[in-house]
Amino acid sequence: MQQSTKAVIMMAALFTVAQIGALVMVASVLGEEYQAFEDPNDPLIPVYYLIAILFFTLLVLYIIKKGKENIVRMIFLGAVAYTMFIVLWATTSSLGLGVASLLLSLLATAALTYMLVKKPEWHVIDVTGTIVAIGVIGILGISLQILPVLVLLVALAVYDAVSVYGTKHMVALADGVTQMKLPILLVVPKKLSYSYLDQKPLRKQIEEGGEREAMFMGLGDVIIPGVLISSAFYCLAQDEILGIGGNLLVSLGTLVGALVGFSILMTFVLKGNPQAGLPLLNGGAIAGYFISYLLVFGDLSMGIVAPW
Repeated sequence: MQQSTKAVIMMAALFTVAQIGALVMVASVLGEEYQAFEDPNDPLIPVYYLIAILFFTLLVLYIIKKGKENIVRMIFLGAVAYTMFIVLWATTSSLGLGVASLLLSLLATAALTYMLVKKPEWHVIDVTGTIVAIGVIGILGISLQILPVLVLLVALAVYDAVSVYGTKHMVALADGVTQMKLPILLVVPKKLSYSYLDQKPLRKQIEEGGEREAMFMGLGDVIIPGVLISSAFYCLAQDEILGIGGNLLVSLGTLVGALVGFSILMTFVLKGNPQAGLPLLNGGAIAGYFISYLLVFGDLSMGIVAPW
């Protein structure tokens, strides 16, 4: 099996682990107290979300251009550490460990954050990135109903395409973040001898035309389609079909659709050029959702509740 094929399979496995992990959290850990928005069915939430992303992206690019990468690094590390702690604390608390859950969560978060600062090798990036993805997917999944999630996926797919193929500022952002070794992407090496610490700037590597030693996938490409998967599980009816909840069946169907989109995306990625992931990933997830919803529930509402 070729090294690139193995890397694609490993990336697909990480993508799937994040989605299943989020579903487990939604099913057994997360409750209404973790919801991020007061009205989960507000279709304007994606608009606010997109504006926030645009503002934050431009701010980060400006800070990097001014040579103040340490500020960006501190902001991201703080956000990552906080998210990891929330995920670990919520998970261990559900096990009834009492005060021990707090101590274990603090120790684990401190250890992982320390490794991110001192030696952010690819496996450290992947572990922390997966934990963050699980938490964000789960929280957004219970915080948004189907309508705003669909609006969010379509809006961000368009934004991703424009930012990669049009303005190309997403490529510049990925390049800067890669050099800071921040856990906002997943890294799968093609060889075990690969070191993320020695990774060249992505843009330079592309211009040189050399073979990539690793595959990269932004956490946004994992999180955004995953929100629909978790939202479907949380919001849809649990009517059983052959002993399995309808909400779970639709969630798994949405996951299958996202993986189909992932497979198509990888055929382009293997050609060597940067690709916008969300058009195919979100498109696959949405198609998987619609098809599985119709098969499971058999009505044309698609689980959408009118906001007004």
